[in-house]
Amino acid sequence: MAKYTGPSCRLCRREGGKLFLKGEKCFSDKCPVSIRAYAPGQHGQRRGRVSEYGTQLREKQKIRRIYGILEGQFRRYFEAASQKKGVTGELLLRFLEVRLDNVAYRLGFGSSRAEARQVVRHGHVTVNGKRVNIPSYQVRAGDEIAVTGAARTHARITTAVEAAAARGFPEWLSVDVQNLQGTVKSLPVREDIAPDLNEQVVVELYSK
Repeated sequence: MAKYTGPSCRLCRREGGKLFLKGEKCFSDKCPVSIRAYAPGQHGQRRGRVSEYGTQLREKQKIRRIYGILEGQFRRYFEAASQKKGVTGELLLRFLEVRLDNVAYRLGFGSSRAEARQVVRHGHVTVNGKRVNIPSYQVRAGDEIAVTGAARTHARITTAVEAAAARGFPEWLSVDVQNLQGTVKSLPVREDIAPDLNEQVVVELYSK
């Protein structure tokens, strides 16, 4: 399976903005995007005009990297979204947003999506009382997500939850910080998801 093993911050610089791949570092003055706000590489500061296709490709790569999924997975999400009633781009983002690893990140169980994914894979998360270790598991409205008893004393998890609480939680989630658990009040709508994402150009890319 293909997997990017290089510096995470290099991906942020390539996409021209913070993808929040490194946890608290992304919110600090040490963030490379703030220090070097241009693409990596020898010619990073001399980027020319980007074509329409280039713009579409970069937006697709940006969304894919934010959620940490591979190209094949991303295309399957798009195909599933295109087959449902509704706006394809918004449905695509919703499929990505309700992945268990992303919900765990939103609840603060990890300082980044990669860390939250690891927490899920190691079996430290339950859904409605049952242990689930599949990061791509799709949560539904009313689901209760919690950290298992054995993991509630893990310093990295408790620190991440405290940091997330200080920044604020999404409106579609209710969170009990003390007991390290949360409830999906409703499925996220477009206003609940990052406003700087342009999912429509991704739809145009895949519709060609």
